[in-house]
Amino acid sequence: MIYTNSDGGARGNPGPGAVAALVRKEGEIITKYSKFIGENTTNNVAEYEGLILALELASNITKDEITCFLDSELVVKQLLGEYKVRNKNILPLFLKVQKLQERFKKIKYAHVPRTDNFQIIVDEMLNEELDNKGYRKNRFRRRK
Repeated sequence: MIYTNSDGGARGNPGPGAVAALVRKEGEIITKYSKFIGENTTNNVAEYEGLILALELASNITKDEITCFLDSELVVKQLLGEYKVRNKNILPLFLKVQKLQERFKKIKYAHVPRTDNFQIIVDEMLNEELDNKGYRKNRFRRRK
């Protein structure tokens, strides 16, 4: 089974944003990637962009079943149909995720706490992207 972890964040909400994702199998990271996504991004947009990155990375590795872990309860509940997508900026990203799902035989979404070991890795990666772009203020801090 292939697993992904993704995260996205914006300093300022809206503000400069970055995303990170990793793909793993049996606890071993197969690939990981992070990138800066813009100057005027919201946290929710960044969370979706992080998931999109994770799905794209995973589709290069498998077409079978995957489980995607996110620390955004909102995104997970929207993807599971428990919450409606009401934000006009989120809807195109939600639809892009729906299209990317077609690349896999089966896909599951699960919410994990921010303290999950793999979530900490992707959080650190996205914060490094923002730091490298010179956005050091209001750095996200995880509680351990």
